[in-house]
Amino acid sequence: MPTRHPLAGIYAAALTPLKKDFSVDPEAIVRFLSFLAARDCHGALLFGTTGEGPSFSARERLAVLRVAREVRQTYPDFRLLAGTGTPSLDETVEQTRMAFELGCQGVVVVPPYYFCKVSDDGLLQWYDLVIRRSVPEGGYLLGYHIPAQTGIALSLDLLARLKDAHPDKFAGLKDSSADAEHAVALAKRFGPELLVLTGNDGLLLHALDHHAGGAITALANLYSPILRQVWNIFIQGGDAFLAQEQLNLRRRVIDHYHPLPSILKAMLARMYAFERWPVRPPLMPVSARVEEICLQELHDCD
Repeated sequence: MPTRHPLAGIYAAALTPLKKDFSVDPEAIVRFLSFLAARDCHGALLFGTTGEGPSFSARERLAVLRVAREVRQTYPDFRLLAGTGTPSLDETVEQTRMAFELGCQGVVVVPPYYFCKVSDDGLLQWYDLVIRRSVPEGGYLLGYHIPAQTGIALSLDLLARLKDAHPDKFAGLKDSSADAEHAVALAKRFGPELLVLTGNDGLLLHALDHHAGGAITALANLYSPILRQVWNIFIQGGDAFLAQEQLNLRRRVIDHYHPLPSILKAMLARMYAFERWPVRPPLMPVSARVEEICLQELHDCD
């Protein structure tokens, strides 16, 4: 069974609504988060990889987080996580503290990715300082394990040392390694004691089978009811294989198109009548032809 951590569940790695001039659109934030909440997400991660997080300044993040909490006026149990990691220790501390002050239940923090060949001792000290300086009682920090993007892996030994140092505040990690064996290794080392939220739609059921607590995924922007179906069936002790296969079909389609935020924003507009949000450079939008092909392929999955 998965962990019973308070943050366990299904989260959207939320897209970030933008205006035509590439500025953030705070008014669209609450509408979009309400859409996700109504479609069975337990919560959303703001400013993760899918949300183009590194492209936004602290001021822009502040503007979004201030309005994002309004979603709880209609959906009081909807949880907000924020991606707050940067290569700067001080900026990470400041953004993490700000996220909690503005009502987030947790933060997802990438390692300081500019210096790739750093030791576990260095990473331990860095995360330890972030937690001590910015995570309040009752708040949770998850490491962000996405080595293909950051060049830095969060080792099992490092995770164990962080959990020993901060048994409550260090909740676990978002595992975006896309490595099925890594999910197995996490389960063998930690069991349900470490909150693991998989970042890969195709590995949701596999991760749950190995004590994961849920998922934070890109496809939840479009198909969160299917992810929640996998979750619900598994929690109830049923066989979620067919629901996972439905998820896999759609993820295989989306994986053909890059960049991921661009195709997801295009599909969100076409499938659910949202505004056509741009992506911020250096990302570029997909072409009209690519958009039509992807939309038809997704329809063929129905």
